[in-house]
Amino acid sequence: MSFKFIHAADIHLDSPLAGLERYEGAPVDQVRAATRRALTNLVNVAIAERVAFVLIAGDLYDGDWRDYSTGLFFVREMSRLREADILVLIIAGNHDAQSQITKALRLPENVRLLSEEGPETVIDERRGVVIHGQSFARRVVTDDLSVRYPVPLQDLFNIGLLHTSADGREGHEPYAPCRPDALVAKGYQYWALGHVHKREILHEDPWVLFCGNLQGRSVRETDAKGCTLVAVEGGQVQGVEHRDIDVVRWALCDVDASGAEDGDALLDRLSAALAERISHADGRVLGVRVRIVGPCKAHRELVTNPERWRNEIRARATDLSAGNAWVEKIEFDTSPDQGVEDLSAREDAVGGLLRAIEDLPWDAELLGALASEWAELKRRLPGGAVEGADGLALGAQDWLPRVLPAVKAMLVSRLLGRGGEA
Repeated sequence: MSFKFIHAADIHLDSPLAGLERYEGAPVDQVRAATRRALTNLVNVAIAERVAFVLIAGDLYDGDWRDYSTGLFFVREMSRLREADILVLIIAGNHDAQSQITKALRLPENVRLLSEEGPETVIDERRGVVIHGQSFARRVVTDDLSVRYPVPLQDLFNIGLLHTSADGREGHEPYAPCRPDALVAKGYQYWALGHVHKREILHEDPWVLFCGNLQGRSVRETDAKGCTLVAVEGGQVQGVEHRDIDVVRWALCDVDASGAEDGDALLDRLSAALAERISHADGRVLGVRVRIVGPCKAHRELVTNPERWRNEIRARATDLSAGNAWVEKIEFDTSPDQGVEDLSAREDAVGGLLRAIEDLPWDAELLGALASEWAELKRRLPGGAVEGADGLALGAQDWLPRVLPAVKAMLVSRLLGRGGEA
C-alpha cells in the first residue's frame, strides 16, 4: 500500500522573540506571527498532499502559554486536519514537557500526544504502519530514551518518533542522547527526529533525519526552514522531500571591504551580496545581519560617521527588496589600509596611545576597575538589552579582548582623519 506522511518538529508556536523593537525597521508583527503562519502552511501542505498522518517530533510549544490563544490556534489548525481525515501524532520535547506546560485544552480526536511514561506504540492497520514514540516528562532528560523503544513489528512499516540531541549538536542541549548507529540497528524503516533546528540526514536506508525547525526565529537560524514529506510504497520509502514553509527568513551577509576606496564603493559591493540573499528568500520577509570586513580606505568614513552608513545600508536593503528585507544588525569590522600594528611602533602620541590600549588586558588593577564599572553599567541597562546584544552579557575580562582591535582602529582613523598624518 502507498501513502504519504509529514515529519515536522520544533514549531515553538508563539515563541516570544523578545527584543525585536530594538531593531530599526523590524517588521515586528510579521515576525511574531511567523510561527503561526508556518503552522498554517504545514496544515495546507498536509491537506494538499493528502497525507495519511503528520508527526511532530517535539517542541510544539516554546514553554508555558502566556494565554489560551496559543492552544486555541493549535486546536483550530488540527481541526482542519481532522476534516481531511489526517491523524496527528505528537511527542513532547524539552520545551513542552509536562513540567513546562501548565495550561491545557482538549485536543481534537485526530490528535494524539504519546505517553511520557515509556515508549508508546500506535498501529495503523489500514496502511500497515506502526509508530513508536515517547514524550519528555520533564524539561531535562539525560537518558537515552531510544534503548527502550520496542523491536520492530514484522510486516509493518515501523517509524520511530524521537526528540533527541543524537550524538551531540553544537548549540543544542544534550537531551536524550543516542547513537545514530544504534537507531539504524533497531530495524525501523524511518526515524523522525526533533530538537536540532538544522535539517540533517544522519542515515539513508533506513532513513534517520532531523527535519529542522518549521520557522527560523533569529539570525542564528538561517536559510530555508520547513518540514519533510515522505512517500512510502510497498513498505519502502520511495521519496524524502524537504518543503519550505517558513514565512520569515534569516541570512548573514558578509561583505569583503578590502581595497574599497570609499563608502559608495562599499555600498556597491553590498548591493550584489544583498541581492543574492533576497533572491534566495523567494519573496519572504528577510532579516539580514550585515558585516563589513577588511582593510580599506573607506574605513575612515565608516568610523567617523557610522550612523550615516548604517542608514545607507538599511536604505539600500529596503530599495533592493521593495521593503521585504530589513537589516537586523550592522557590524563594521574594517581597519585602515595602514595596519594598527605598524602604527604602534611609532615614537609619538599615537604610538603611545595604541601601546597603552594593547597593555589593558594585562593591567590587573585597571581591568578590575573597568570590570566594576562594566557591572554597574549592565545593572542599569534594561534586561532585554543585556541579553539580546552580542557581548553585553559577558564580563569585562571576556569582552575586552573582543573589542580592542575595533577600538584601536577607530582611534587611529579619527586621529589621522582629523589631524592629517599625526
